[in-house]
Amino acid sequence: MRLLILGTGGMASSHATAFATIPDVEIVGGVDTNAERLKTFCDTHRVEHRFTSLADALKWGDFHAVANVTPDPAHHPTTMQILAAGKHVFCEKPLATNHVLALEMTETAEKSGLVGMVNLTYRNVASLQKAREMVVAGLIGDVKHIEASYLQSWLAQPAWGAWDKEQQWLWRLSSKHGSLGTLGDIGIHVLDFASYAANTNVSDVYCRLKTFHKAPGDRIGEYVLDVNDSFAMSLGFDNGAVGVVHATRFASGHFNDLSLRIYGSKGGLELTNAGDLGTLKASVGDDMLKPVWQDIALAPVITNYQRFVTAVRKGKTDEPSFRRATTIQRVLDLSVQSDAQQVALKV
Repeated sequence: MRLLILGTGGMASSHATAFATIPDVEIVGGVDTNAERLKTFCDTHRVEHRFTSLADALKWGDFHAVANVTPDPAHHPTTMQILAAGKHVFCEKPLATNHVLALEMTETAEKSGLVGMVNLTYRNVASLQKAREMVVAGLIGDVKHIEASYLQSWLAQPAWGAWDKEQQWLWRLSSKHGSLGTLGDIGIHVLDFASYAANTNVSDVYCRLKTFHKAPGDRIGEYVLDVNDSFAMSLGFDNGAVGVVHATRFASGHFNDLSLRIYGSKGGLELTNAGDLGTLKASVGDDMLKPVWQDIALAPVITNYQRFVTAVRKGKTDEPSFRRATTIQRVLDLSVQSDAQQVALKV
């Protein structure tokens, strides 16, 4: 498979490194409007063909698929061009900045028969896949309660760099620069993490968003710091369960920590993304009566990158799909409305 990488910022290197490990995948081109960044990326990953516009790359066209690693607002317009050119797409999350645009991308990909998948990276965590397997097998019975959190701390401590001095962080705090805040950046991850593991979808949402004061005039240079830094949700699910999901960039002492608890009529599961495989504990059967929690053995799972390559070769979209990301985008959109209206909304 011949692959083009669109957008050569920090995350593009993760894509290039991952795809390079898959047999018979060749990264044949890179695209970026920033010529210096493009050169650095292509030199580092030995990419031969270099383009400063998507139009030029599509005109060349000697590739099968595109990894779309552009900033969030560019996902929709660029993906629509790629699909129109008959190329498969592996897009970074969120799929789009709102549900209407995400749905257009999804329906276009599905009608064209092209593969459209989204890099919801925590699908690569073994604990998540094993937890879902156990839920689907009925080992914890009917799911009743779900509790999930995503904790980052880069607004509270400089572990990842100086957030108030570097563009890679500042744009994430500004709606003018295309950010949906914590809700859009990591909310999509924790919602997928929770609902995928529990084998259900969100049916209704009540959300509270919070933007904290971070700089004089809530502005640093061209960046107006106006998007949400934390959120808390009360959720209902299609399977009848209820739950709470929250996330923040002010979780002092945490770097990038996901945790999930799923409780059912026959037992419970508790998992994290820690380490290479994550961690998973279960209290089921007789253990639930004591109560005792057992560590569940985990093994590496197929990554999104590998799934995408296989999907392109078979000509059939796999998960996580555009459709899946669009479903979650609907929840994100309603979360914003719920906060503004302070009411619970049906999905």
